[in-house]
Amino acid sequence: MNKESLSESILEIRDLTVHYEVGQEVIKAVNHLNLSLKKGRTLGLVGETGAGKTTTALAIQKLIMSPPGVIKSGTVDICGNKIMELSVKDLELIRGSVVSMIFQDPMTSLNPVFTVGEQIAESYMIHEGIPKKQAIEKAMKMLETVGIPRNRASEFPHQFSGGMRQRVVIAIALTCNPQLLIADEPTTALDVTIQAQILDLMRKLKEGRGMSMIMITHALGIVADICDEVAVMYAGRIVEKGSLADIFNHTKHPYTEGLFNSLPNIRNRSMRLIPIPGLMPDPAHLPAGCAFAPRCKYAGSDCTAEQPEEHWISDSHMVACAAYGRNGFHIERHEK
Repeated sequence: MNKESLSESILEIRDLTVHYEVGQEVIKAVNHLNLSLKKGRTLGLVGETGAGKTTTALAIQKLIMSPPGVIKSGTVDICGNKIMELSVKDLELIRGSVVSMIFQDPMTSLNPVFTVGEQIAESYMIHEGIPKKQAIEKAMKMLETVGIPRNRASEFPHQFSGGMRQRVVIAIALTCNPQLLIADEPTTALDVTIQAQILDLMRKLKEGRGMSMIMITHALGIVADICDEVAVMYAGRIVEKGSLADIFNHTKHPYTEGLFNSLPNIRNRSMRLIPIPGLMPDPAHLPAGCAFAPRCKYAGSDCTAEQPEEHWISDSHMVACAAYGRNGFHIERHEK
């Protein structure tokens, strides 16, 4: 268990397991996940597509669609709210005011038949119980906060560019000043210049409002730019977690090593990339031991026999790896 003081945490996840049950097949999307996050900190949740990042984000808010999704076990505590024990009505009050989420695709997150002003105002009307005229005025001010002129509140989503639509989605997420903001790959569909603008906006809003944030991404550059802590996820489990310096400068898990070594070397453009061999395992047929073992050059017989234990290297740095526990091996990182 994390040695950090739990009393300072805004988010506590313990033993979270989420399956998708389709007929006779069981997709083990998230498996016995533990995470914590302190107030004002940003956690980068990193991993390949299919690692379970989005499922984790949805489970935190109890938004897993059932069927087919089933939360098999675990507890989630956000600012003292025990999410798994709350009624539907209480959850509706928590979402938006205590925890809010920015989804991947802004176009599918916005309703095409309502103006952006109406969609932002809806949150104020639900959570603050104010009339529509007053809510629209607050929505205009929120648009200005995210860098959009207030007079565009009367326009529809299709009249905005991708970057502007993402700003609208951020505005909706921040209407009730949540204490925890979850951003699920918020810049994936945007070009590099707009990505930088959106990340800068999110950083400024987070710092100005004192929020905590979970940034879900597969881009280590984004993690380096905006995150304080990093959790590396593989096949539904956290395989390494630590501060930004722990993960970037003192990499311990072979999968994290592979992520870094598959990045281009900006100092030596002639150096070939080192891809991670193989593919992520089928979540419907996960092995008994470490899911990364078939792709790992350090794997031994103990890796395939059972799930690896968590090894705490420091108060902040954890790695779940039998090979590390066996000999504390040295990770071969290529300088970027």
